[in-house]
Amino acid sequence: MDNDGTRIKRGFARRDFLKVSGAFSVALSAGLASAAEPGLTLEASSIHSEYPVAQGYILVDMKKCQGCQTCMLACSLAHHGRENVSLACIQVAQDPFEKWPYDIIISQCRQCVDPECLAACPEKDRALRVDQEHGNVRTIDPRECIGCRECVDACPYAPGRSIWNFEEEVAGKCDLCADTPFWNETGGPQGKQACVELCPVKAIAFSSAVPVQEGDAGYNVDLRGAAWGRMGFPTD
Repeated sequence: MDNDGTRIKRGFARRDFLKVSGAFSVALSAGLASAAEPGLTLEASSIHSEYPVAQGYILVDMKKCQGCQTCMLACSLAHHGRENVSLACIQVAQDPFEKWPYDIIISQCRQCVDPECLAACPEKDRALRVDQEHGNVRTIDPRECIGCRECVDACPYAPGRSIWNFEEEVAGKCDLCADTPFWNETGGPQGKQACVELCPVKAIAFSSAVPVQEGDAGYNVDLRGAAWGRMGFPTD
């Protein structure tokens, strides 16, 4: 209320949403989901790489993300059988000193057309390789990893998208859930991805279209819709 008794209309802030997100998670999953609309994508004729392109990509909407870290917990559980955000191959960073929409950043592996992590790996095609069995996903085999961290240092994005597993002293990265021993689902580009399936507000989506590789234009897309707007959030 204002001083004269007039009710003030305002939109939701992320912190307001988090207070009620648990109660409405089922409704949100059904009512606020929207199909992924890839931002900028590459034409097949323009792709030149020594590696076959991956058949799947994770897209995010940082204006929709609420910072709940469900995706990180789901990733850790599916791959390692325990909740440890430090082992998650998708990372959510929050800056309390920034204003929306710059207060939250989602960092997911881009499955790069020309992956610098793969080029830097001294055990190339063994430890870090293109998994042709699972849609050419760029993946790390922990059994072959020698723990040199070259892939972690080579990633041109910050934070790096290759994750250092401090418990086993090997590197890891997103494999689109192609190898998830603790998740009873078929993953990979043709299956399901834990972060996509379990995000309560559907701020993460899967796409088979190859995103543009420069900047965030191909990977950070608008996943909001009319239902999102009715809650007071911007839809563009």
